[in-house]
Amino acid sequence: MNRKLYSKLIFDHSRAGRRGFDLPRYQRDDSLSTLPSQLMREEAPLLPEVDEPTVVRHYTNQSTNNFGVDTGFYPLGSCTMKYNPKLNDALAADRVIAGLHPRQPMQTVQGALEIYWTLQRSLSEIGGMAEFTLNPFAGAHGELTGLMVIHAYHDSRNDPARTRVIVPDSAHGTNPASAAVAGYEVVEVKSLPDGTVDVDDLRAKLDHTIAAVMMTNPNMVGMFEKHIPEIAEAVHGAGALLYYDGANLNPMLGVARPGDMGFDVMHINLHKTFSTPHGGGGPGAGPVGVRKGLEQFLPNPRVVRRDDGTFTVEQNNDCALGRISSWLGNYTVFVRALAYILTLGAEGVAQVGPLATLNANYVLNALKDRYLLPIPGPCKHEFVFDGLIDKSTGVTTLNIAKRLLDMGFHAPTIYFPLLFHESLMIEPTETESRETLDAFIEAMRQIADEAAENPEIVRTAPHDTPAVHPDDTEAALHPTVKYADLCDRPTT
Repeated sequence: MNRKLYSKLIFDHSRAGRRGFDLPRYQRDDSLSTLPSQLMREEAPLLPEVDEPTVVRHYTNQSTNNFGVDTGFYPLGSCTMKYNPKLNDALAADRVIAGLHPRQPMQTVQGALEIYWTLQRSLSEIGGMAEFTLNPFAGAHGELTGLMVIHAYHDSRNDPARTRVIVPDSAHGTNPASAAVAGYEVVEVKSLPDGTVDVDDLRAKLDHTIAAVMMTNPNMVGMFEKHIPEIAEAVHGAGALLYYDGANLNPMLGVARPGDMGFDVMHINLHKTFSTPHGGGGPGAGPVGVRKGLEQFLPNPRVVRRDDGTFTVEQNNDCALGRISSWLGNYTVFVRALAYILTLGAEGVAQVGPLATLNANYVLNALKDRYLLPIPGPCKHEFVFDGLIDKSTGVTTLNIAKRLLDMGFHAPTIYFPLLFHESLMIEPTETESRETLDAFIEAMRQIADEAAENPEIVRTAPHDTPAVHPDDTEAALHPTVKYADLCDRPTT
Protein backbone atom coordinates (compact mmCIF):
# COMPACT_ATOMS: atom_id res chain seq x y z
CA MET A 1 0.00 0.00 0.00
CA ASN A 2 1.19 3.52 -0.75
CA ARG A 3 2.94 4.88 2.35
CA LYS A 4 1.22 8.25 2.12
CA LEU A 5 -2.16 6.50 1.97
CA TYR A 6 -1.27 4.32 4.94
CA SER A 7 -0.18 7.37 6.97
CA LYS A 8 -3.73 8.68 7.14
CA LEU A 9 -5.56 8.87 10.46
CA ILE A 10 -5.96 5.56 12.22
CA PHE A 11 -9.69 6.28 12.57
CA ASP A 12 -9.98 5.91 8.82
CA HIS A 13 -8.93 2.26 9.17
CA SER A 14 -11.50 1.58 11.89
CA ARG A 15 -14.02 -1.22 11.32
CA ALA A 16 -16.77 -2.13 13.81
CA GLY A 17 -15.91 -5.15 15.91
CA ARG A 18 -12.28 -5.43 14.80
CA ARG A 19 -9.84 -6.20 17.61
CA GLY A 20 -6.15 -6.74 18.03
CA PHE A 21 -6.33 -8.19 21.55
CA ASP A 22 -8.69 -9.90 23.95
CA LEU A 23 -8.77 -9.13 27.66
CA PRO A 24 -10.82 -10.99 30.26
CA ARG A 25 -14.08 -9.26 31.09
CA TYR A 26 -13.50 -6.78 33.88
CA GLN A 27 -15.49 -7.48 37.02
CA ARG A 28 -16.68 -4.20 38.40
CA ASP A 29 -16.27 -3.87 42.16
CA ASP A 30 -17.59 -1.43 44.69
CA SER A 31 -14.53 0.82 44.46
CA LEU A 32 -15.95 2.51 41.33
CA SER A 33 -19.06 3.48 43.22
CA THR A 34 -16.99 5.87 45.32
CA LEU A 35 -16.17 8.03 42.25
CA PRO A 36 -18.23 11.23 41.94
CA SER A 37 -20.92 10.81 39.33
CA GLN A 38 -19.69 13.81 37.33
CA LEU A 39 -16.41 11.98 36.71
CA MET A 40 -18.10 8.84 35.35
CA ARG A 41 -18.43 8.39 31.57
CA GLU A 42 -21.93 8.23 30.21
CA GLU A 43 -20.78 7.13 26.76
CA ALA A 44 -17.96 4.91 25.59
CA PRO A 45 -14.86 6.81 24.40
CA LEU A 46 -14.42 7.36 20.68
CA LEU A 47 -11.61 4.93 19.86
CA PRO A 48 -10.66 3.27 16.58
CA GLU A 49 -11.47 -0.44 16.19
CA VAL A 50 -8.45 -1.90 14.40
CA ASP A 51 -6.21 -4.98 14.40
CA GLU A 52 -2.68 -5.00 15.77
CA PRO A 53 -0.79 -4.79 12.42
CA THR A 54 -2.76 -1.65 11.54
CA VAL A 55 -1.81 -0.03 14.84
CA VAL A 56 1.88 -0.89 14.43
CA ARG A 57 2.00 0.28 10.81
CA HIS A 58 0.12 3.47 11.60
CA TYR A 59 2.46 4.61 14.37
CA THR A 60 5.57 3.48 12.51
CA ASN A 61 4.54 5.52 9.48
CA GLN A 62 3.63 8.49 11.65
CA SER A 63 7.04 8.37 13.32
CA THR A 64 8.77 8.63 9.94
CA ASN A 65 6.97 11.91 9.26
CA ASN A 66 9.32 13.57 11.75
CA PHE A 67 12.05 15.38 9.84
CA GLY A 68 15.51 15.86 11.31
CA VAL A 69 19.18 15.89 10.41
CA ASP A 70 19.20 12.10 10.56
CA THR A 71 16.66 11.94 7.72
CA GLY A 72 17.65 14.81 5.46
CA PHE A 73 19.22 18.21 4.87
CA TYR A 74 18.03 20.82 7.37
CA PRO A 75 19.29 24.28 6.27
CA LEU A 76 17.52 26.22 9.03
CA GLY A 77 19.17 29.64 9.14
CA SER A 78 20.54 30.85 12.50
CA CYS A 79 19.82 27.55 14.25
CA THR A 80 22.82 25.48 13.06
CA MET A 81 20.92 22.22 12.54
CA LYS A 82 24.01 20.18 11.80
CA TYR A 83 24.65 16.46 12.00
CA ASN A 84 26.09 15.34 15.34
CA PRO A 85 28.15 12.15 15.81
CA LYS A 86 26.19 9.28 17.33
CA LEU A 87 29.22 8.34 19.42
CA ASN A 88 28.54 11.39 21.58
CA ASP A 89 24.91 10.34 22.09
CA ALA A 90 26.05 6.84 23.05
CA LEU A 91 28.43 8.24 25.65
CA ALA A 92 25.74 10.45 27.15
CA ALA A 93 23.33 7.50 27.35
CA ASP A 94 25.81 5.14 29.00
CA ARG A 95 24.38 3.97 32.32
CA VAL A 96 27.58 4.93 34.13
CA ILE A 97 26.93 8.55 33.11
CA ALA A 98 23.15 8.74 32.78
CA GLY A 99 22.57 6.89 36.06
CA LEU A 100 24.31 9.44 38.29
CA HIS A 101 22.31 11.36 40.87
CA PRO A 102 23.00 15.00 41.84
CA ARG A 103 22.79 14.11 45.55
CA GLN A 104 25.54 11.50 45.43
CA PRO A 105 28.56 12.12 47.69
CA MET A 106 31.27 14.17 45.99
CA GLN A 107 33.83 11.38 46.19
CA THR A 108 31.58 9.12 44.08
CA VAL A 109 31.17 11.56 41.16
CA GLN A 110 34.70 12.84 40.67
CA GLY A 111 34.64 11.83 37.00
CA ALA A 112 31.45 13.79 36.37
CA LEU A 113 32.83 16.85 38.12
CA GLU A 114 35.99 16.61 36.04
CA ILE A 115 33.83 16.66 32.91
CA TYR A 116 32.18 19.86 34.15
CA TRP A 117 35.49 21.50 35.00
CA THR A 118 37.25 20.45 31.79
CA LEU A 119 34.36 21.73 29.66
CA GLN A 120 34.38 25.04 31.55
CA ARG A 121 38.08 25.45 30.77
CA SER A 122 37.63 24.34 27.13
CA LEU A 123 34.83 26.83 26.49
CA SER A 124 36.87 29.58 28.16
CA GLU A 125 39.72 28.86 25.76
CA ILE A 126 37.42 28.73 22.72
CA GLY A 127 35.59 31.92 23.70
CA GLY A 128 38.58 33.88 24.99
CA MET A 129 36.93 34.29 28.38
CA ALA A 130 38.24 33.98 31.95
CA GLU A 131 35.51 31.72 33.29
CA PHE A 132 32.30 29.92 32.30
CA THR A 133 29.24 28.69 34.15
CA LEU A 134 27.43 25.70 32.67
CA ASN A 135 24.23 26.17 34.67
CA PRO A 136 21.84 27.80 32.13
CA PHE A 137 19.47 25.36 30.44
CA ALA A 138 19.17 27.07 27.03
CA GLY A 139 20.43 29.90 24.85
CA ALA A 140 17.78 32.38 25.95
CA HIS A 141 18.35 31.26 29.55
CA GLY A 142 22.03 32.03 28.99
CA GLU A 143 21.16 35.48 27.68
CA LEU A 144 19.08 36.15 30.78
CA THR A 145 21.88 34.91 33.02
CA GLY A 146 24.43 37.07 31.21
CA LEU A 147 22.22 40.14 31.59
CA MET A 148 21.80 39.35 35.29
CA VAL A 149 25.60 39.26 35.58
CA ILE A 150 25.74 42.64 33.87
CA HIS A 151 23.07 43.97 36.27
CA ALA A 152 25.06 42.67 39.25
CA TYR A 153 28.20 44.34 37.90
CA HIS A 154 26.53 47.76 37.68
CA ASP A 155 24.93 47.29 41.10
CA SER A 156 28.36 46.56 42.56
CA ARG A 157 29.50 49.92 41.21
CA ASN A 158 26.44 51.67 42.67
CA ASP A 159 25.30 52.68 39.19
CA PRO A 160 21.48 52.23 39.20
CA ALA A 161 20.90 54.67 36.33
CA ARG A 162 21.81 52.00 33.74
CA THR A 163 18.35 50.76 32.86
CA ARG A 164 18.58 50.32 29.07
CA VAL A 165 20.16 47.80 26.70
CA ILE A 166 21.01 48.47 23.05
CA VAL A 167 20.09 45.72 20.58
CA PRO A 168 20.87 46.09 16.85
CA ASP A 169 18.10 45.16 14.42
CA SER A 170 20.49 42.51 13.04
CA ALA A 171 20.99 40.79 16.40
CA HIS A 172 19.56 37.42 17.37
CA GLY A 173 15.78 37.47 17.76
CA THR A 174 15.70 36.51 21.44
CA ASN A 175 17.89 39.43 22.57
CA PRO A 176 15.11 42.02 23.02
CA ALA A 177 12.95 39.52 24.92
CA SER A 178 15.81 38.52 27.24
CA ALA A 179 16.64 42.16 27.95
CA ALA A 180 13.01 42.92 28.74
CA VAL A 181 12.71 39.90 31.07
CA ALA A 182 15.87 41.09 32.83
CA GLY A 183 14.09 44.39 33.51
CA TYR A 184 15.80 46.53 30.90
CA GLU A 185 14.33 48.92 28.36
CA VAL A 186 15.36 47.95 24.83
CA VAL A 187 16.91 50.52 22.47
CA GLU A 188 17.20 49.52 18.81
CA VAL A 189 20.08 50.46 16.53
CA LYS A 190 19.65 50.26 12.78
CA SER A 191 21.89 48.54 10.25
CA LEU A 192 23.71 50.00 7.28
CA PRO A 193 22.98 48.81 3.71
CA ASP A 194 25.86 46.31 4.00
CA GLY A 195 24.09 44.62 6.94
CA THR A 196 26.47 45.78 9.67
CA VAL A 197 25.65 47.98 12.64
CA ASP A 198 25.48 51.72 12.07
CA VAL A 199 28.30 52.74 14.41
CA ASP A 200 27.38 56.44 14.30
CA ASP A 201 23.79 55.65 15.33
CA LEU A 202 25.14 53.43 18.10
CA ARG A 203 27.46 56.13 19.40
CA ALA A 204 24.59 58.62 19.50
CA LYS A 205 22.61 56.31 21.77
CA LEU A 206 25.41 55.53 24.22
CA ASP A 207 24.95 57.46 27.45
CA HIS A 208 24.94 56.92 31.22
CA THR A 209 21.67 54.95 31.05
CA ILE A 210 23.04 52.14 28.86
CA ALA A 211 23.94 48.97 30.75
CA ALA A 212 25.02 46.86 27.77
CA VAL A 213 25.06 46.41 24.03
CA MET A 214 24.03 42.95 22.79
CA MET A 215 25.51 41.84 19.50
CA THR A 216 25.60 38.71 17.36
CA ASN A 217 28.73 38.29 15.24
CA PRO A 218 28.40 37.27 12.49
CA ASN A 219 24.99 38.92 12.61
CA MET A 220 21.63 37.53 11.54
CA VAL A 221 22.19 38.28 7.86
CA GLY A 222 25.44 36.32 7.93
CA MET A 223 27.73 39.35 7.77
CA PHE A 224 30.79 39.79 9.96
CA GLU A 225 30.67 42.92 12.14
CA LYS A 226 34.06 44.33 11.16
CA HIS A 227 33.82 47.36 13.44
CA ILE A 228 33.72 45.41 16.72
CA PRO A 229 36.97 46.90 18.17
CA GLU A 230 35.65 50.41 17.51
CA ILE A 231 32.26 49.49 18.99
CA ALA A 232 33.88 47.89 22.05
CA GLU A 233 35.94 51.02 22.69
CA ALA A 234 32.86 53.22 22.48
CA VAL A 235 30.75 50.93 24.71
CA HIS A 236 33.44 50.68 27.38
CA GLY A 237 34.07 54.39 27.17
CA ALA A 238 30.44 54.96 28.07
CA GLY A 239 30.74 52.66 31.10
CA ALA A 240 28.62 49.85 29.57
CA LEU A 241 29.45 46.21 28.82
CA LEU A 242 29.47 44.37 25.48
CA TYR A 243 27.49 41.12 25.25
CA TYR A 244 28.12 38.40 22.65
CA ASP A 245 25.24 36.19 21.56
CA GLY A 246 26.73 32.82 20.63
CA ALA A 247 23.94 31.83 18.24
CA ASN A 248 26.31 32.29 15.29
CA LEU A 249 29.53 31.01 16.86
CA ASN A 250 30.04 28.20 14.32
CA PRO A 251 31.92 30.25 11.69
CA MET A 252 34.12 31.78 14.39
CA LEU A 253 35.52 28.49 15.73
CA GLY A 254 39.25 28.35 15.25
CA VAL A 255 39.26 31.75 13.56
CA ALA A 256 38.40 34.39 16.16
CA ARG A 257 37.41 34.59 19.82
CA PRO A 258 34.75 36.98 21.18
CA GLY A 259 36.89 37.78 24.23
CA ASP A 260 39.73 38.96 21.97
CA MET A 261 37.33 41.29 20.15
CA GLY A 262 36.39 43.12 23.35
CA PHE A 263 33.24 41.30 24.46
CA ASP A 264 32.75 41.14 28.23
CA VAL A 265 30.01 38.52 28.55
CA MET A 266 28.89 35.79 26.15
CA HIS A 267 26.80 32.65 25.97
CA ILE A 268 27.31 29.56 23.85
CA ASN A 269 24.49 27.36 22.53
CA LEU A 270 25.89 23.86 23.05
CA HIS A 271 22.89 22.50 21.11
CA LYS A 272 23.91 24.55 18.07
CA THR A 273 27.69 24.37 18.09
CA PHE A 274 28.78 21.47 20.27
CA SER A 275 26.95 18.28 19.37
CA THR A 276 23.63 18.12 21.20
CA PRO A 277 20.71 17.15 18.90
CA HIS A 278 18.78 20.36 18.28
CA GLY A 279 15.03 20.85 18.16
CA GLY A 280 11.90 19.50 19.80
CA GLY A 281 12.13 21.88 22.74
CA GLY A 282 15.32 20.47 24.20
CA PRO A 283 17.51 19.41 25.79
CA GLY A 284 19.80 22.39 25.44
CA ALA A 285 22.41 24.36 27.30
CA GLY A 286 23.55 27.97 27.24
CA PRO A 287 26.82 28.29 29.22
CA VAL A 288 27.79 31.87 30.05
CA GLY A 289 31.36 33.15 29.98
CA VAL A 290 32.81 36.36 31.37
CA ARG A 291 36.08 38.28 31.01
CA LYS A 292 38.51 38.62 33.87
CA GLY A 293 37.06 40.77 36.63
CA LEU A 294 33.48 39.52 36.28
CA GLU A 295 33.92 35.93 37.50
CA GLN A 296 32.56 36.70 40.95
CA PHE A 297 29.14 37.57 39.53
CA LEU A 298 28.50 34.17 37.89
CA PRO A 299 25.70 32.10 39.43
CA ASN A 300 26.02 29.47 42.14
CA PRO A 301 26.98 26.69 42.41
CA ARG A 302 30.20 26.07 40.49
CA VAL A 303 32.65 23.21 40.04
CA VAL A 304 36.23 23.90 41.14
CA ARG A 305 39.42 21.87 41.23
CA ARG A 306 41.22 21.67 44.57
CA ASP A 307 44.98 21.92 44.93
CA ASP A 308 45.20 18.14 45.33
CA GLY A 309 43.55 17.60 41.90
CA THR A 310 40.15 16.52 43.20
CA PHE A 311 36.93 18.34 42.36
CA THR A 312 34.10 19.78 44.41
CA VAL A 313 31.01 21.97 44.12
CA GLU A 314 31.06 25.21 46.05
CA GLN A 315 29.31 28.54 46.34
CA ASN A 316 30.83 31.75 45.06
CA ASN A 317 31.18 34.86 47.20
CA ASP A 318 28.33 37.18 48.14
CA CYS A 319 28.49 38.95 44.76
CA ALA A 320 27.44 35.79 42.91
CA LEU A 321 23.99 35.25 41.49
CA GLY A 322 21.79 32.70 43.20
CA ARG A 323 20.81 29.46 41.51
CA ILE A 324 19.45 29.85 38.00
CA SER A 325 18.91 26.11 37.48
CA SER A 326 17.89 23.16 39.60
CA TRP A 327 21.48 21.93 39.95
CA LEU A 328 24.36 22.33 37.49
CA GLY A 329 22.51 22.38 34.18
CA ASN A 330 21.97 19.55 31.69
CA TYR A 331 24.80 17.14 32.46
CA THR A 332 24.43 14.80 29.48
CA VAL A 333 24.55 17.80 27.15
CA PHE A 334 27.95 18.63 28.63
CA VAL A 335 29.14 15.06 28.06
CA ARG A 336 28.28 15.37 24.35
CA ALA A 337 29.95 18.78 24.09
CA LEU A 338 33.19 17.68 25.70
CA ALA A 339 33.27 14.48 23.63
CA TYR A 340 32.84 16.61 20.49
CA ILE A 341 35.63 19.02 21.45
CA LEU A 342 38.09 16.32 22.53
CA THR A 343 37.38 14.17 19.47
CA LEU A 344 38.04 17.05 17.07
CA GLY A 345 40.93 18.46 19.02
CA ALA A 346 42.35 21.91 18.40
CA GLU A 347 43.02 21.21 14.72
CA GLY A 348 39.52 19.83 14.09
CA VAL A 349 37.75 22.65 15.91
CA ALA A 350 39.74 25.11 13.80
CA GLN A 351 38.24 23.59 10.63
CA VAL A 352 34.61 24.08 11.68
CA GLY A 353 34.43 27.82 10.98
CA PRO A 354 36.11 27.78 7.56
CA LEU A 355 34.04 24.80 6.38
CA ALA A 356 30.76 26.38 7.54
CA THR A 357 31.70 29.56 5.68
CA LEU A 358 32.79 27.67 2.56
CA ASN A 359 29.51 25.72 2.35
CA ALA A 360 27.39 28.84 2.78
CA ASN A 361 29.21 30.76 0.08
CA TYR A 362 29.07 27.76 -2.27
CA VAL A 363 25.26 27.66 -2.04
CA LEU A 364 24.92 31.46 -2.18
CA ASN A 365 26.91 31.78 -5.38
CA ALA A 366 25.06 28.89 -7.03
CA LEU A 367 21.66 30.54 -6.45
CA LYS A 368 22.19 34.29 -6.54
CA ASP A 369 21.27 34.49 -10.24
CA ARG A 370 17.73 33.28 -9.42
CA TYR A 371 17.16 34.54 -5.88
CA LEU A 372 17.51 38.17 -4.80
CA LEU A 373 20.64 38.77 -2.70
CA PRO A 374 20.00 42.09 -0.92
CA ILE A 375 23.50 42.31 0.55
CA PRO A 376 26.11 41.46 -2.10
CA GLY A 377 29.47 39.93 -1.33
CA PRO A 378 30.66 36.91 0.65
CA CYS A 379 28.83 35.80 3.78
CA LYS A 380 29.92 33.78 6.79
CA HIS A 381 27.97 30.66 7.84
CA GLU A 382 24.55 31.77 6.57
CA PHE A 383 22.95 34.20 4.16
CA VAL A 384 19.57 35.74 3.40
CA PHE A 385 17.77 35.95 0.06
CA ASP A 386 14.85 38.34 -0.38
CA GLY A 387 12.74 35.81 -2.26
CA LEU A 388 12.96 35.29 -6.01
CA ILE A 389 14.47 37.93 -8.28
CA ASP A 390 11.40 37.67 -10.50
CA LYS A 391 8.46 38.49 -8.25
CA SER A 392 5.99 39.00 -11.09
CA THR A 393 4.57 35.47 -10.75
CA GLY A 394 3.35 36.07 -7.18
CA VAL A 395 5.37 33.14 -5.82
CA THR A 396 6.34 33.99 -2.23
CA THR A 397 9.00 32.78 0.16
CA LEU A 398 6.33 30.71 1.95
CA ASN A 399 5.46 29.00 -1.35
CA ILE A 400 9.14 28.21 -1.97
CA ALA A 401 9.54 26.76 1.52
CA LYS A 402 6.52 24.48 1.08
CA ARG A 403 7.63 23.32 -2.35
CA LEU A 404 10.97 22.26 -0.86
CA LEU A 405 9.06 19.78 1.31
CA ASP A 406 7.95 17.95 -1.83
CA MET A 407 11.60 17.55 -2.77
CA GLY A 408 12.69 15.99 0.52
CA PHE A 409 14.32 19.02 2.13
CA HIS A 410 13.34 20.84 5.28
CA ALA A 411 12.55 24.48 4.59
CA PRO A 412 15.06 27.17 5.63
CA THR A 413 14.07 29.93 8.04
CA ILE A 414 11.56 32.24 6.36
CA TYR A 415 10.46 35.84 6.98
CA PHE A 416 13.33 36.36 9.42
CA PRO A 417 15.28 38.54 9.86
CA LEU A 418 12.73 41.31 9.47
CA LEU A 419 15.10 43.49 7.46
CA PHE A 420 13.69 42.12 4.19
CA HIS A 421 10.11 41.50 3.11
CA GLU A 422 10.65 37.99 1.69
CA SER A 423 13.56 36.76 3.80
CA LEU A 424 14.80 33.25 3.05
CA MET A 425 17.60 32.45 5.52
CA ILE A 426 19.85 29.50 4.64
CA GLU A 427 22.57 27.88 6.77
CA PRO A 428 24.17 24.77 5.24
CA THR A 429 26.48 24.08 8.25
CA GLU A 430 29.93 22.53 8.01
CA THR A 431 28.82 18.89 8.17
CA GLU A 432 27.05 18.61 4.81
CA SER A 433 28.77 17.08 1.78
CA ARG A 434 29.08 18.76 -1.59
CA GLU A 435 26.68 16.17 -3.04
CA THR A 436 23.98 17.16 -0.54
CA LEU A 437 24.51 20.85 -1.24
CA ASP A 438 24.34 20.22 -4.99
CA ALA A 439 21.03 18.38 -4.59
CA PHE A 440 19.63 21.30 -2.56
CA ILE A 441 20.87 23.80 -5.16
CA GLU A 442 19.22 21.76 -7.92
CA ALA A 443 15.92 21.74 -6.01
CA MET A 444 16.04 25.50 -5.44
CA ARG A 445 16.78 26.14 -9.10
CA GLN A 446 13.95 23.82 -10.13
CA ILE A 447 11.56 25.79 -7.92
CA ALA A 448 12.73 29.02 -9.57
CA ASP A 449 12.06 27.44 -12.98
CA GLU A 450 8.60 26.28 -11.89
CA ALA A 451 7.80 29.74 -10.54
CA ALA A 452 8.51 31.16 -13.99
CA GLU A 453 6.88 28.44 -16.09
CA ASN A 454 4.14 26.94 -13.88
CA PRO A 455 3.74 29.12 -10.78
CA GLU A 456 0.55 27.37 -9.68
CA ILE A 457 2.44 24.20 -8.81
CA VAL A 458 4.59 26.22 -6.39
CA ARG A 459 1.75 28.31 -4.98
CA THR A 460 -0.28 25.17 -4.13
CA ALA A 461 2.61 23.18 -2.58
CA PRO A 462 3.21 20.91 -0.81
CA HIS A 463 1.67 18.07 -2.81
CA ASP A 464 3.43 14.96 -1.51
CA THR A 465 3.22 15.34 2.26
CA PRO A 466 0.62 13.71 4.55
CA ALA A 467 -0.96 17.14 5.10
CA VAL A 468 -1.16 19.13 1.89
CA HIS A 469 -1.40 22.91 1.60
CA PRO A 470 -3.19 23.79 4.85
CA ASP A 471 -4.65 27.21 5.50
CA ASP A 472 -1.83 28.57 7.69
CA THR A 473 -3.89 31.30 9.34
CA GLU A 474 -6.81 29.00 10.09
CA ALA A 475 -4.47 26.28 11.37
CA ALA A 476 -2.88 28.71 13.80
CA LEU A 477 -6.09 30.32 15.02
CA HIS A 478 -8.37 27.27 15.00
CA PRO A 479 -6.30 24.07 15.04
CA THR A 480 -8.18 20.79 14.66
CA VAL A 481 -6.91 18.54 17.45
CA LYS A 482 -9.67 15.91 17.61
CA TYR A 483 -10.76 13.44 14.96
CA ALA A 484 -14.41 14.12 15.80
CA ASP A 485 -13.92 17.72 14.69
CA LEU A 486 -12.30 16.68 11.43
CA CYS A 487 -15.31 15.17 9.78
CA ASP A 488 -19.00 14.71 10.49
CA ARG A 489 -19.29 11.08 9.42
CA PRO A 490 -19.32 8.28 12.01
CA THR A 491 -16.06 6.36 12.38
CA THR A 492 -17.08 2.71 12.02
